[in-house]
Amino acid sequence: MKRTIFLFVVALFLFTVNTEAQRKMNNLSSAPGAFSRMGFGARGIGMGNAISAVKSGNIYTYYNPALAVFQNDNAFNAQYTFLGLDRSLNFISFTRRFDFYSDKDTILSERKPRSTAGVSFGLINAGVSNIDQRDNQGFKKGTISTSENMFYLSFANKFSEKISLGVTARFYYYKLYEDVTTTGLGFDLGAIYTITPDLAVSLVLSDINSKYDWDSAPIYGQEGGATTNNFPLFKKLGVSYYLKPYNLQLAGEVAFDNYGSSIFRFGAEYGLYEGLFVRGGIDNIFLNNGDEPIKPSLGFSYSRIVGSLTVGVDYAFQVEQYSTGHRHIIGLNIIF
Repeated sequence: MKRTIFLFVVALFLFTVNTEAQRKMNNLSSAPGAFSRMGFGARGIGMGNAISAVKSGNIYTYYNPALAVFQNDNAFNAQYTFLGLDRSLNFISFTRRFDFYSDKDTILSERKPRSTAGVSFGLINAGVSNIDQRDNQGFKKGTISTSENMFYLSFANKFSEKISLGVTARFYYYKLYEDVTTTGLGFDLGAIYTITPDLAVSLVLSDINSKYDWDSAPIYGQEGGATTNNFPLFKKLGVSYYLKPYNLQLAGEVAFDNYGSSIFRFGAEYGLYEGLFVRGGIDNIFLNNGDEPIKPSLGFSYSRIVGSLTVGVDYAFQVEQYSTGHRHIIGLNIIF
């Protein structure tokens, strides 16, 4: 069973690499904030960005703010992505859970949290460097770069054994060129309903009110103008199921945006040995109104206990058809 599932994921990965390379991109690819929709970290991207309902392992509240209450201990993650075309993409996050007990519980071994809360914050940094800067005559003046950033802060609360709710504030900062910069503020709302200990569903509203307000007057003076670019608003429904006999985590998600697109994504994570996991997934399966390439991915993670810390490394590979190379994500995880 384990071998069959693993071979199926690999075969599907190779099939999509060979058959999807010539498809065209849709309007969603050029919408504002594209960098913030590429995913977060090697685990998320390696599982096809379908982990909004996955409650175990390393938690990334980028996918769902309600996940913060399921993080064990304190978790720090730092990840770097190798991209073509002089682009960069980096991730940093920290997540912590808080358990609150009743004063009436006098026997420590029998104490159960009366409520559980979680907090998480993180940063996504993206940019393009080595861009040629030329004058009106076409002569090169030097090189310039762009920088696009999203800082998020998430809060969550577990109201019962079944229901967890969370909210994320997303702060955007984009430096396009010298004095041409913009900021934005958006919000995510997330919920998780635990049906059984191994089965959960999630609902997320992402990038509520997110937008960029531009003003080109600092460069063009009176000929400049103001422009507003609204981010796509996503509604996501996810599900996760843990096959305990096989140590296999399955996840799926369908996302709807206000551009009229419906996207399906799924992923799996299999525990080979203690601390060693392999994973795979497929993102960007457009169900309608889209013709962007499917994005398959594969990855692994390994962790071990070092003193009082649990230190792990992550890696993921994701196909990127319209680039000089594919995406390689490496990361460091520390649980303390």
